[in-house]
Amino acid sequence: MWPTRPGETVGAVRAVVLIALGTALMALSAKVSLPLPYVPMTLQTLVVLMIGAAYGWRLGSATMIAYLAEGALGAPVFAGPVGGIAPLLGPTAGYLFGFIAAAFVTGWLAERGWDRSMPLLFAAMAVGHIVILAAGFGWLAFGLGLGVAKSWQVGIVPFVAASLVKNALGATLMPAARRLIERRR
Repeated sequence: MWPTRPGETVGAVRAVVLIALGTALMALSAKVSLPLPYVPMTLQTLVVLMIGAAYGWRLGSATMIAYLAEGALGAPVFAGPVGGIAPLLGPTAGYLFGFIAAAFVTGWLAERGWDRSMPLLFAAMAVGHIVILAAGFGWLAFGLGLGVAKSWQVGIVPFVAASLVKNALGATLMPAARRLIERRR
């Protein structure tokens, strides 16, 4: 996104700007929403995984924490015109908190070279999606008490095909963005 030169340290201003850009992208991606029972389908997971891959595990995780904090403070950054604590305690809570872990895992894998080929990046993003879906499923099943069968039907099944499409899209877009950035150097 904002490449550093060899030997240059990542500055606080750069980190703040990238976090602000990332949280803005998260808010925009939340507004592209297909309402479903319990949990809407949005473009957020694609953006989470791309931020993790582009920013790395530290800055990617920090961006997701900042995003959740913005929402908790009342900014309407979640799906629908919603902000506040309710989404962080309701059916979407597991998925939202899973964003932090997914950005961490995807960023960690990207820092180890998994972002340098489309198949490996697809796999890294798949791991990130699994983390998000597992967190969401766990919260629905046990945090809200929906049970395993119902949580599987409303919290996993509707999202599998979309996750595969988002992985393919992310694994295609990231190398294209990298080439564009490298061309501008």
